[in-house]
Amino acid sequence: MKRNYYITKNCELKRKDNTIYLEYNDGRKPIPINDIESIYLFGEITLNTKAINFLCQNGITVHFFNYYGFYTGSLYPKETLLSGYLIVNQVQNYLDLDKRLTISKELIRTASHNILKNVKYYKKRIDELTDKVYRIEKEAENIENAKSISELMGCEGRIRSIYYSTFDEIMGSKFEFKTRVMNPPDNEMNALISFGNSLCYTAVLSEIYRTQLNPTISYLHEPGERRFSLALDISEVFKPILTDRVLFKLVNEKIIDKNDFDETLNFCYLKEDGRRKFIKEFDDKLATTINYPPLNRKVSYRTLIRLECYKLVKHILGISQYKGLKMWW
Repeated sequence: MKRNYYITKNCELKRKDNTIYLEYNDGRKPIPINDIESIYLFGEITLNTKAINFLCQNGITVHFFNYYGFYTGSLYPKETLLSGYLIVNQVQNYLDLDKRLTISKELIRTASHNILKNVKYYKKRIDELTDKVYRIEKEAENIENAKSISELMGCEGRIRSIYYSTFDEIMGSKFEFKTRVMNPPDNEMNALISFGNSLCYTAVLSEIYRTQLNPTISYLHEPGERRFSLALDISEVFKPILTDRVLFKLVNEKIIDKNDFDETLNFCYLKEDGRRKFIKEFDDKLATTINYPPLNRKVSYRTLIRLECYKLVKHILGISQYKGLKMWW
């Protein structure tokens, strides 16, 4: 099975014959091309055009993160799974407000369900979360009444705001978390959420690439220039499943602590060791398998993302109504 490679040490990435090599000051490590699903580059990594061309020829997405661990962009190889028919229908579903709202509402309906699933899990032990569950459920009722994308986004924002207000209780206030700040994150919890959401976004983007969907045509988020907005849409479904569950574990089991952050500048970011801890848990989560009743077999969380893309394809082509992945486990 192919797997992701996360490169966190400074090195040079080269091609020799049909193999990619990571060349460090103290040696080099080979990576067979057929073993690579995607590559994540953190820190100072040098690539030459020979290596880039080779990766593109083999359909391998490469995701770039800067020195502070913030996502900066992706090398998205030339698409080979082209379908003009699907693109036309993707656009038609965007231009028709009713059709666009139908998809967007299901995305938020699913994200809200998964958010509630997380909070209800901890409510069994924390009585203070009862009121937060009630408020999220009441706010989620407004999804059905939304007449525009902006109304829907407002509803989603309020749900997520209530959700984030549960984090101090869920994690015992190990890291103070008052409000979500992204650019740049101002404390440990915001740094963890930003880093985790970046990993979730890139995982979704890698799976979209394996389908015929065009990643720039989206429904909940406005399509724009220089971004793959469909990955933002589908990430809404998976952030509670992947990012949030990973960070709850990292903090509650004290795998990550204050020593894993650097706050010497006017913002907060994960140090290299902290990023490695998060990446390990996130990659383990992607590889975790669960029983998936529609296929009557076990599938990995990564496969669940691909299946979500296929469900969206079927909806866009009018084959079956899109029903998002609502956690049952």
